[in-house]
Amino acid sequence: MKVGIFGTGDVGRALARGFLTLGHEVKLGAREPNNEKAVKWAAESGAKASAGTFAEAAEFGELVVLATLGIANEAALKSAGPDRLAGKIVIDATNPLGHSSGGPPSLAISGNDSGGEQVQRTVPKALVVKAFNTVGNAHMFRPEFPGGPPDMFFCGNDEGAKKRVAALLTEFGWNPADVGGIESSRYLEGMCMVWVLYAIKQGGWNHAFKMLRK
Repeated sequence: MKVGIFGTGDVGRALARGFLTLGHEVKLGAREPNNEKAVKWAAESGAKASAGTFAEAAEFGELVVLATLGIANEAALKSAGPDRLAGKIVIDATNPLGHSSGGPPSLAISGNDSGGEQVQRTVPKALVVKAFNTVGNAHMFRPEFPGGPPDMFFCGNDEGAKKRVAALLTEFGWNPADVGGIESSRYLEGMCMVWVLYAIKQGGWNHAFKMLRK
């Protein structure tokens, strides 16, 4: 499968490495052509890795991952061209985090809306699935925890797209946990804040969520 990834930061590169390890082709997209980080990553990552703009990553990908800063999602998607994403699964791995001076981050979008819903409105013909937003990039691929595989909560409006993402999450080493339509992004983005605040309090980032079942 060909995967286009928007974003050259830690999350984008961590997910890109996961897809490459599973044998997929990956194009890492940036706002500007010949982005230094993207070009360097592609040169170091083998024949199945390449770099380009957001538009080129959108055109290339059979599946696309949004891994930009959450507050920059709209600009990135419009730069890519929403029509290039029509009919494609778009995994939204972002959180709309804002930063107040001297304090912990907070959600810039909350209440009766979410970053995930805004992504779906920006690319209305795409099949948006929120996933990978409730854990740090170091554990996104094949997470190893003493309690066994953690759960990755995800949501989206298209059942077929969610089934494909659930299968992908399993390949990435997660137990997939479907929590409904894209409006559930409001709660998954809140879960990100729980994850972040716990990390700040404990002084470490090596944790993930697990649903206990019986």
